[in-house]
Amino acid sequence: MQSLDGVVTLVQEGRFLMQSDAGPYHVFILSHAAAAEPDQLAALQRDQARVRVRFKRGRDTIAMVAHQIERLPGRAASG
Repeated sequence: MQSLDGVVTLVQEGRFLMQSDAGPYHVFILSHAAAAEPDQLAALQRDQARVRVRFKRGRDTIAMVAHQIERLPGRAASG
């Protein structure tokens, strides 16, 4: 399983947009098997928390499927 670190910038139900630490944005869909709930994503966005997302590439979709979201120490760099 792959992972990316970054900040959740936009949330809509079980979908979210994350800006990775390297700069690019990535679209994710929360897996039904993930421990996180869709309503928890809004708090990550509001807090501008850094997160690590473990994911697999989606089949027949541009979005990646997030299987685990881990809150990392610190906050997004302001800039």
